Amino acid sequence: MEVVVAPSSREYCNVERNQQEEVGGKHSEHFDYSQRGQWLRAVVLGGNEGLVSTALLVIGAGRFGHETKALIITGLAGLFAGAMSMATAEIVSVYTQVDVMNFQTKRDLRRGRRGGAFLRGPVPSPTQIAMAASAAYVVGGVVPLLAAGFITSLKVRFLVLFIVASLSMLALGWFGARLGSSPIARSCARVLFGGCIEIMIILGKTKLLQCFGL
Repeated sequence: MEVVVAPSSREYCNVERNQQEEVGGKHSEHFDYSQRGQWLRAVVLGGNEGLVSTALLVIGAGRFGHETKALIITGLAGLFAGAMSMATAEIVSVYTQVDVMNFQTKRDLRRGRRGGAFLRGPVPSPTQIAMAASAAYVVGGVVPLLAAGFITSLKVRFLVLFIVASLSMLALGWFGARLGSSPIARSCARVLFGGCIEIMIILGKTKLLQCFGL
């Protein structure tokens, strides 16, 4: 009996590479950009979380002291801890998705539904997605740390962080849309709006706790 399994992410990468070679390194009109969706999602998520979390860490740590050396050390510690946490969360969550897809494929095969395995798309690689998310977290977090970590004035530091974070979010939105061949303006606006909302929520929570003396 012929055995049919869901195609792996590596097989889809080979298909993508072959399509590029056939058109001389340029994407054809029928190129399937959805193949990049899994790792692009991880990159945008990791980069945005690293950017926002580190920016807020720099703002929060700066309230308790103006020594830049301690601030940089605190920022680096939080940066790499966050990257490891991001990688672990991605591995756990993606493996859940992989298990569901694989066992659904086996159920389809037992029921004679051979074509169903191919309609759900490639099986994602938890390791690759975790590495993409954690690397993007580090890159996104380094930007605010280097931009404002050496500034002693709290007001100037906050202003620099706001400008740098906004530009970085726009760049992240452009990157995701460019590689995914999706509307750039919509992607940039979504990442910028989401990041700003996240920052305002956390800052608002901090202000609220301060009002109650906590």
